Amino acid sequence: MGGRALNASTGIADEALGPTITIGEILVEIMATTIGEGFRESQPLTGPFPSGAPAIFIDQIAKLGGGCGIIAAVGDDDFGWLNINRLEADGADVSAIAVLADQPTGSAFVRYRADGSRDFVFNIARSAAGHVRLTDQARTLIDRAGHLHVMGSAFAIPAIGAIVLDALRTVRAKGGSVSLDPNVRKELLSGGQGREALDEVLAQADLLLPSGEELFAAAGVADEAEAIESLLARGAREIVVKRGKAGASVFSASGRLDLEAFQVEELDPTGAGDCFGATYLTCRRKGMSMEQALRYANAAGALTVTRRGPMEGTCGFAELDSFIASQEGKPTP
Repeated sequence: MGGRALNASTGIADEALGPTITIGEILVEIMATTIGEGFRESQPLTGPFPSGAPAIFIDQIAKLGGGCGIIAAVGDDDFGWLNINRLEADGADVSAIAVLADQPTGSAFVRYRADGSRDFVFNIARSAAGHVRLTDQARTLIDRAGHLHVMGSAFAIPAIGAIVLDALRTVRAKGGSVSLDPNVRKELLSGGQGREALDEVLAQADLLLPSGEELFAAAGVADEAEAIESLLARGAREIVVKRGKAGASVFSASGRLDLEAFQVEELDPTGAGDCFGATYLTCRRKGMSMEQALRYANAAGALTVTRRGPMEGTCGFAELDSFIASQEGKPTP
């Protein structure tokens, strides 16, 4: 394994080493405009919106001016090109997105319940998202990468797990860094193989980005302090715990940092965690301090929830700076 080309102040590979890449699903999201239970009656819908956690993550990095690309697959249909066109326009490398003539683009239908929870109808496994392959273009993007971001949800798609592990080993051999968002439900893992692959990434991750129960699932313990201690002992350099309206915390060998969330009126929370994580990672790859990165990440998450559509809240540093400035001096509820 080659030497690590990590920034001494952040422990994350500098952007000069190569772009941030991820591997996973690209979807369209179609949203109900009514509040209620599920889709067992006709109702008005809005969309389609470009979506998929890995795609949202990469789009946010692109908006921040970071080098980035995604390995994925879409159908040769309007939904697929909607996503490709958005990502390309925002500055992401779309060369490793395969366009499959015989598969539809993945989709997610979502409806909000009265309590704020959501009902989903997904088509992922039987769509182009379930047929991601290690193409020549994907190989080229992996070889260029300086950082690999892994979505735990990717391991719900059997074909993607092997590509993630290939990319992990390639990026590590180059001296790059790895981050992991363990956003996966246990029931979605494909038997024991999915869990084993996730554990291999967990053992190699420099940066962890869990929220809620994901922290406990990753560590295998149900106490926050024990979970943090266990994951730092395994080699994680930074653990950023997303707490939604309660803000966020960063844990590292140097201690703990907490920042409150920005107070906004929530319209749609989909994609907020992805924008938060992408912003924190990009700031650290640019050499910013943990506190500065966390403040920008909190702002990105807050802005996202004020806009309808999972990718509609992605934004650049100028918009984040303007938002943060507008919040200064506001009383904390």
